Amino acid sequence: MKNLKGICILFIIIVNTIMWFLPLVLFALVRVIVPGVFFRQLFTKLSSQMATLWISCNSFIFSRSNQTKWDIQGVEQLSKKDWYLLLVNHLSWVDVIVLQTVFNKEIPFLKFFIKRELIWLPFLGIAWWSLDMPFMQRYSKKYLEKYPTKRGQDILATKKACRKFRDVPTSVINFVEGTRFTKEKKVNSGSPYTSLLQPRAGGVALALDAMGDMFDKILDVTIVYPKGVVSFWDLLCGRFSSVSVDVEKKPIEDWMINSDYQNNSIDRKRFQLWLAEIWESKDKKIIKMQQNHTTTKYHSFP
Repeated sequence: MKNLKGICILFIIIVNTIMWFLPLVLFALVRVIVPGVFFRQLFTKLSSQMATLWISCNSFIFSRSNQTKWDIQGVEQLSKKDWYLLLVNHLSWVDVIVLQTVFNKEIPFLKFFIKRELIWLPFLGIAWWSLDMPFMQRYSKKYLEKYPTKRGQDILATKKACRKFRDVPTSVINFVEGTRFTKEKKVNSGSPYTSLLQPRAGGVALALDAMGDMFDKILDVTIVYPKGVVSFWDLLCGRFSSVSVDVEKKPIEDWMINSDYQNNSIDRKRFQLWLAEIWESKDKKIIKMQQNHTTTKYHSFP
């Protein structure tokens, strides 16, 4: 019966997605065709509103199919008028649903840096383009050795893609570990942390290099599933029992914006040490959140 429920909820989610996808793409096309900054900003806001309503409907559906208890800390004094960079640990595909639920209507619509090649994915590529997701052009070391004139072009392309965000407040998510945490990955990678993989500073440095002067704050977000990591299928089947989310605000410092991570070893080391300190603190926080979950006061759907 749980699996049957999962199939039914998946069908409802697909129908809901298609329903909001059509006006979303329409607004995006009009935004491209109609000239002028005013209309571009107007239809960008309308696209974000469609995406916000889509998330609200998904959250409502999941809240009715699950009896999830939420513990959310640190979301006070956030604003939809500000620009944010979110640094998040990664445990499951459900993390995205959790983040969308927690921050929906609290901060600007969440965006991801996406590899440019993924724009050709059926359906998803168009959806990401319609939502103004920033597409990155990254070159491998091998490619740059063969074509040295391309060095630095990936950064310039990313900066160009992010210029549109000066007009409309934006939130960008970075899953700093680069992949979902598992004990096996922790052992294989030699991670020094108990509940985290080693952070990758390159993506954070790229985001700050491209948009650093736009961001108002860094949000250090920690997600914990007290009763074990929840899969997307668990979510569909109503087996998502509880989650804790802690948000810590951090300032954007001048050195982050003015650094050259790619070419300056001193700047690169400074970024890595800064992120390692955050990750060490986050690792201790996760352990404490897991230990205290029996005394935590959870609440129903936020």
